[in-house]
Amino acid sequence: MTDTANWLEQQAISEVECLVPDMNGVLRGKIVPAPKLLAAPDDAAIMLPNSAFMVAVTGHYTGAIDDESAYQDADMRLQPDLASLCLAAGTRPGQTPTRAYVFCDAFAQDGTPWPSSPRQVLKSVIALFEARGWRPVMAPELEFYLTAPNPDPTIPPGAPVGVSGRAETSAAPYDMEALGEFQPVIDEIYRQAGVMSLPLDTMIHETGPGQLEINFKHGDPLRLADQVLLFKRLVRQVAREHGLAATFMAKPIAEQASSSMHLHMSVVDGTSGVNLFADADDGDSTLFSHFIGGLQAYVPQAMPLFAPNVNSFRRLKPGFSAPNNVEWARDNRTCGLRVPGSKRIGRRVENRLPGADANPYLAMAGSLLCGYLGIEEGLERRAEAPANAYTIKPDLPRTLEDALARLDGCEPVRRLLGHTFTNAFLRLKQVELDNFQGVITAWERDHLFGRV
Repeated sequence: MTDTANWLEQQAISEVECLVPDMNGVLRGKIVPAPKLLAAPDDAAIMLPNSAFMVAVTGHYTGAIDDESAYQDADMRLQPDLASLCLAAGTRPGQTPTRAYVFCDAFAQDGTPWPSSPRQVLKSVIALFEARGWRPVMAPELEFYLTAPNPDPTIPPGAPVGVSGRAETSAAPYDMEALGEFQPVIDEIYRQAGVMSLPLDTMIHETGPGQLEINFKHGDPLRLADQVLLFKRLVRQVAREHGLAATFMAKPIAEQASSSMHLHMSVVDGTSGVNLFADADDGDSTLFSHFIGGLQAYVPQAMPLFAPNVNSFRRLKPGFSAPNNVEWARDNRTCGLRVPGSKRIGRRVENRLPGADANPYLAMAGSLLCGYLGIEEGLERRAEAPANAYTIKPDLPRTLEDALARLDGCEPVRRLLGHTFTNAFLRLKQVELDNFQGVITAWERDHLFGRV
């Protein structure tokens, strides 16, 4: 705590945003004066209503598991994770920062972790590996679009105008000239990320007009999930400052490539750090085979963790390197599970199914627990897929409705997620789905209004 106090004083922090990620990965919480962060919890407890975890993406409350809890809406106690403390986005050269961010874990009044917290869900899944003396390692790759400002949601977003004064009109995968069109935005993202201690890696121009991808350095899943949400917030802010918009929707533009959040995963020995997914001769280990077998068996049952919105399922179709299966192969982007070529130290599997819209805590927790179940049950992976895995009949749900039904009926996944969390998550997603299904679309009016 002394180190924290010194840091707050050195950085002239007067306010701290206490961040609580909800089930959709939306940051909720409150702002507190810096001294309150340092006070003993019993003397200056930070409280937040438990309904913060039951807000739909539409902004509507969805209630709790039972009516009594919904009416009570009891306070949770927030415990700041001081290891996540960092400067807030927007810090400028020569200016004294006045605000910081810190992620918080939520607890009931009796001190038990709040079961509906996605951050807690990820921590509980990591604990399964730690109990076996293992440590999971992850690295996200996150895609997003820069677009023209889009104040009218009934109109598709337009392509952004770059430094040349012209908007992109065609695909430009890995194009350095196209990337340079947004160099001022990219420079500011990296600058502010450095101030915030976000360890970003490489950035590339992806297929769609104004579509970029950022790679995060591999590390602890919990810290990386925190970083993904801070990065999203940073990108939106920087885009606005440059007269643009930014979106992490899975499929924001019908005729363009979708946006993903690929997750690279490995498991290492907790003491030695040796990668357990490969043997000493660089061959795949039995543990690795079981991990992939678990992903193949359980990812189709846990898809709402990777594709949480109606829009998410518009992405999971062949083409643009988007997967529609849970086949595995080495260096094959038609597969939902790709094994990049590597020596033992880098042996990993890439889960290509999560969209950029997925809650990073839940997507990471879901990926790890599916693999863990494969180890627990000794599941074998299927034979390596052929060159074009799109020719294999897909085994994934095609709609959010189907995906929710599968998750509801999958007891092994429910057990590891926790039944309280799963019930709350399913209820929230059903409310969002019902809300969407009550909307009459332009397609329906266009093709049905005067013809049926």
